[in-house]
Amino acid sequence: MSEKTTIYTEEQKQLARYAKAMAHPVRMFILDFLADNIDKCCYSGDMAEELPIARSTLSEHLKELKKAGLIQGEINPPYIKYCINKENWEKAREQFTRFFQK
Repeated sequence: MSEKTTIYTEEQKQLARYAKAMAHPVRMFILDFLADNIDKCCYSGDMAEELPIARSTLSEHLKELKKAGLIQGEINPPYIKYCINKENWEKAREQFTRFFQK
């Protein structure tokens, strides 16, 4: 059997990870919420008060955004503070801009 050659660039793979992570309205709300507070971090409880979903559901959405690298969390027991991962946020912005300018 021959090995398949991957034709996707690393940037295409990363852009797909960002897009997949953002492909839910709750996650877009979270990103909006955190982007509005970009110079400070927010506790998940702050977002839970704004969203009509269970805290466990919110936690799953936060986990997906963190896995994609769009947000970061700081554990301060018993709470977790989340904020935009500024480096990856800028990288995502640049990659989406390049993609949509084609």
